[in-house]
Amino acid sequence: MSKTLLILLALAATFFVYTQSQKTAPQAPLQPKTVTTPDATASYRVETVVSGLQVPWSILFTGPNRMLVSERTGSIRVIRNGTLLPEPLHTFTDTLQGGERGLLGMTLHPDYANNKLVYAGYTYDSNGTTHVKIVRFADQGTSISPMTTIMDSIPGGSNHDGIRLKFGPDGKLYASTGEGGNKELAQQDTTYAGKIIRMDADGGNIEIYAKGIRNSQGFDWDTEHNNNLWAVDHGPSGYDAPPGGDEVNLITKGGNYGWPLVSHEKNKPGLIAPKITFTPAIAPASIIVYNSTVLPQFQGNLFVGGLRGSGVYRFILTKDGTGIASWEKLNKVDVGRVRDVVQGPDGYIYFTSSNRDGRGIERPNDDKIYRLMPTP
Repeated sequence: MSKTLLILLALAATFFVYTQSQKTAPQAPLQPKTVTTPDATASYRVETVVSGLQVPWSILFTGPNRMLVSERTGSIRVIRNGTLLPEPLHTFTDTLQGGERGLLGMTLHPDYANNKLVYAGYTYDSNGTTHVKIVRFADQGTSISPMTTIMDSIPGGSNHDGIRLKFGPDGKLYASTGEGGNKELAQQDTTYAGKIIRMDADGGNIEIYAKGIRNSQGFDWDTEHNNNLWAVDHGPSGYDAPPGGDEVNLITKGGNYGWPLVSHEKNKPGLIAPKITFTPAIAPASIIVYNSTVLPQFQGNLFVGGLRGSGVYRFILTKDGTGIASWEKLNKVDVGRVRDVVQGPDGYIYFTSSNRDGRGIERPNDDKIYRLMPTP
């Protein structure tokens, strides 16, 4: 056989292998470009709201001048007229502490104005094993009513416990859960670990909305684009897969987001790829879709709190609202680790530091709540 023929056969074989790989290996989306927008960053300022908190995890506005804040150490703190009250609304005595465990996400019932119902998720001990439960109670102003457990026995661990709680536009309660350090649970339909789940307000009709989640601690809806549901997820830490690969995902009902079958930019048929990944990790701990005109340059953007990334990240969506066109880390936010990000009733963007969680460098009077406001 001639040398020329051998070369031609080798090229043909290489082309065949390449074309087949393109058919069987879905490609992750290209990473959006980083942008800096001086006009946007110049038209806001950062202001401290309160200080002296211990690992604030979730902010709720019960009115224009009152906030409830969950501290991972187990207390619900009250902030009234910009002042942190000395006495908690309530302190949970059965929260399991250590690692990422404790009192975590909270949310208000859609009819809170009339029924005063608050929901909270936290870790607890069950025969020597970590689990996560969701409870409901009435906010009585200076105390709470007896609690009702609406869901429990969600597998947990010293890390990867979720749990973010929010009511959706459909009136259902949604919860994001971690896989508790047992990555195989994320693909199993017999457990609620490593999922986004949905249920009635009383805990009935629980269903798995999406799976293949490692440890999602934030999600929100884009009401301007078909109520699209966006969620963040923490990527691997090194012991379970190469470190990095933090995700921002567009959630589809019934979707499988891959963990632990794939991570980073890898994908397989039947799995949904993230819209963007971050390596090195930023540790995304929250996400909102900003929909106010108070900061008009940010309207319709996603905002994510970064723990390891130590900042607030802004994402500009594509025109159809289904992709990320560009992103930036806000250069005026220099507060250390950032956990929760919420939109206040005044249209400002509020966020918490998390420098007392054992993984940050504590600053004077930490932890704090800050807000982004228009420049005067």
